[in-house]
Amino acid sequence: MVRTCFRLFPLLLLLGATVATNNQAQAQSFGAELHATMMPASGGMAGTSIARPQDVQSALASNPATLTQFRGTHFGFSGGWAEPTINIDNDAALPLIGVVPYSDKSGAPGVALGNIGVSQDFSAFGLPVTTGMGLLAGSGLGVDFRDAVGDGAEPNASNGTSALLQALNIGAAAGIQLTERMSVGAELVMTASVLDGPFVGIGAAVSAYALRGNFGVTYDLGKHTTLGFTWLTRQSFEFEDAILLQLDGAPTYSTVQDIELDLPETFGWGIANDRLADGRLLLAGDILYKKYSDTDLFGALWEDQFIFQSGAQYRLTRRVRIRMGYAYAENIMRDLPATTIGSILPPNALAGAQYVQAQFPATNQHRISGGLGVKNLLPGIDLDLFAGGMFQADDQLGATAISVESYWVGFGTTWRFGRGACERLPVPDRW
Repeated sequence: MVRTCFRLFPLLLLLGATVATNNQAQAQSFGAELHATMMPASGGMAGTSIARPQDVQSALASNPATLTQFRGTHFGFSGGWAEPTINIDNDAALPLIGVVPYSDKSGAPGVALGNIGVSQDFSAFGLPVTTGMGLLAGSGLGVDFRDAVGDGAEPNASNGTSALLQALNIGAAAGIQLTERMSVGAELVMTASVLDGPFVGIGAAVSAYALRGNFGVTYDLGKHTTLGFTWLTRQSFEFEDAILLQLDGAPTYSTVQDIELDLPETFGWGIANDRLADGRLLLAGDILYKKYSDTDLFGALWEDQFIFQSGAQYRLTRRVRIRMGYAYAENIMRDLPATTIGSILPPNALAGAQYVQAQFPATNQHRISGGLGVKNLLPGIDLDLFAGGMFQADDQLGATAISVESYWVGFGTTWRFGRGACERLPVPDRW
């Protein structure tokens, strides 16, 4: 059995390595980060997952201490589609970068997202440890106004305005059951990121890599109640030679410049309870606090953010679960953005900074979701479906107005192995 347990890991890593993840999912992210909003079970519960996640990908994305809640071997794959609608109405004339007044809808297409996670407990060795690995959609933003026509019918009114941030998180985690009630966990995340834009000029998609730590704890209060806490460290990227600004609409260029960008330090608190309805109803709530004010690039555009997530799961039968959730996220757009963004000084001073700010809309406050889970659709195989929507929100950034709304759908499949998964079960070696 032990040999079988260790043989699973290379197979799962091979499967994970075959998946390419595009994270241009500004549709339902909190600021720039997705967290567990597109996970197979948590996706139907507005992303709630800090205290008691219902899928292994959410444990890896939110709180590694919750890995101890998964026994045996779990392998989960999920896929989803996010479809945003982003409109801009720019009344500002920015002569230094060749932008004239225009109104347009972002041409950035919807995006397919994939998440893979695996966990393995080591109870067969008498060790209160569960490890996990994941390839997870981490963060993303994207707009495209390159086809915009000016209010006066000018072609190329935006002078090629577009922005894109993509990130893939590759994480390795471990959770330890310290006592019957308390677990702790830690995760090391290596992120591969790509940035294109956000400044009008001669640029290219540039890659950067950075490490991040994720630390968590859970505590069983008794009476069917679990508390959770998580801390994600700030993650810093430097995109080298990312932009060559074009000024005055003429082929006059400044020195190639680097762009510095951070993802914020994040604190999370969660609670979950399943005492109601004879244990059939699970209620969960999370609070996230994101320190965008301490970050490069985003700190110039966004304020710090509080996020409130709530979710419910009702066990309709022994196999079927229905889910619903609601999340509230603060509008974090600064009234007056900084005039230095990611170590770059945008042309046209404040008006130019507000135009850049409009390429990273984070205005939406309200979103809802729902889902369905079927346990043991086939023996040891679970199926989850989820969908959600983010209500339209508008904002005025100087002379530039933006409007954002979106929807998303997805599914997930989880394979659970008990026999041959580092857990001795009362079954014969041969079926």
